[in-house]
Amino acid sequence: MRGWTGLTALGIMFGLLGSLMPGRAADWPQFRGPTGMGVCPNGGAPVSWSADRNVLWKADLPGPGTSTPIVFGDRIYVTCYTGFGIPGERGSMDDLKLHVAALDRGNGKLVWSREVQPDLPEQDRIREEHGYASNTPAVAADGVYAFFGKSGVVKFAHDGKQLWRTRVGSGLHGWGSGTSVVLHGELVIVNASVESESLVALDRRTGKEVWRARGIKESWNTPILVQLPGGKTELVVAIQGKILGFDPATGQELWSCATDIGWYMVPCLVAHDGVVYCVGGRSGGGLAVRAGGRGDVTQSHRLWTIRKGSNVTSPVFHDGHLYWMHESLGIAYCAEAKSGKIVYEQRLDRADQVYAAAVLADGKIYYVSRSGQVFVLAARPVFEKLATNTLGARGRFDSSPAIADGRLYLRTDRTLYCLGEK
Repeated sequence: MRGWTGLTALGIMFGLLGSLMPGRAADWPQFRGPTGMGVCPNGGAPVSWSADRNVLWKADLPGPGTSTPIVFGDRIYVTCYTGFGIPGERGSMDDLKLHVAALDRGNGKLVWSREVQPDLPEQDRIREEHGYASNTPAVAADGVYAFFGKSGVVKFAHDGKQLWRTRVGSGLHGWGSGTSVVLHGELVIVNASVESESLVALDRRTGKEVWRARGIKESWNTPILVQLPGGKTELVVAIQGKILGFDPATGQELWSCATDIGWYMVPCLVAHDGVVYCVGGRSGGGLAVRAGGRGDVTQSHRLWTIRKGSNVTSPVFHDGHLYWMHESLGIAYCAEAKSGKIVYEQRLDRADQVYAAAVLADGKIYYVSRSGQVFVLAARPVFEKLATNTLGARGRFDSSPAIADGRLYLRTDRTLYCLGEK
């Protein structure tokens, strides 16, 4: 780990300006929204739709991908790939291209698309055809930050000009690379567990490495920033068997907590009032731990554990309860946040696999299945299904949805849909 010294007045000014312009309050600027926890804080989204109702526009994308569409200002940003490993096509790895594309927020028309040359060889096959563009970008006034695993982190200006590119490791995996970048002050932080078993922080202006924390194993979740009472912030991530808390400015590990969950960790964490909530593991499991401790806090700060969880989908927190969906059983869960007590577990009719992270808006939870069914449930501790929707579209819905300005953005592996009340 390397310390960061010599922060200039210009850098401080840059960070302040980056937080002020030119986004909107109703943006979705990173994976899982403004707070990174799947909650839309401004307004709602349509409850029901079909192929010919409440579809404001749809847009064909430059190529497949499973990253979330990012909504910022008057643009939507997506990542894609072409040339190799496309479902139904094989091609040659030499033809693989990675893409960052900008679309018009109002009508979905392509504004620009830029190629990123991959570092080859890439993984020859990605399991379940998740592909080479699963990492969701993060966007701010100073630019667009996209992560492509072994091929590195790339920053683009809003006009499409590439500003810098930095590699964070060369490791590959059969499941591919799926964590998304997080912006914090002057830093862009990436979970490079697959690439180098590290958390890596880069300078947003230059792309140079600022710090690196090692020992990040079997971790496919995007870190979250947890606000503590008193104003301090911690960076928290789940790895095999543990949740870890870091100082986001320096990369110093502050605390660890045993999860009692074996193997890899995919679902993202959520937090509220300084308490971090986790579900995960093939066998299922969950826990709550109070952030802000030091050292091994398993005995002192772990509040509860349960045997229910999800191996893929990420939860949401709302009004003292946690909500999530099991990725393969079609069961929606609600648990009391203070105790972990399961309030309901309800199987949804005809639900298939769910890989997308849950999102919440205006007291409603949206669960998206891989076949395109979207279940809308009331976010309250009594099970109530408000709607089951489908667009009748071909393709897989592995991407997590985005909600912004009263619109819901759903992505298949080839098409982006904008849904809203007409």
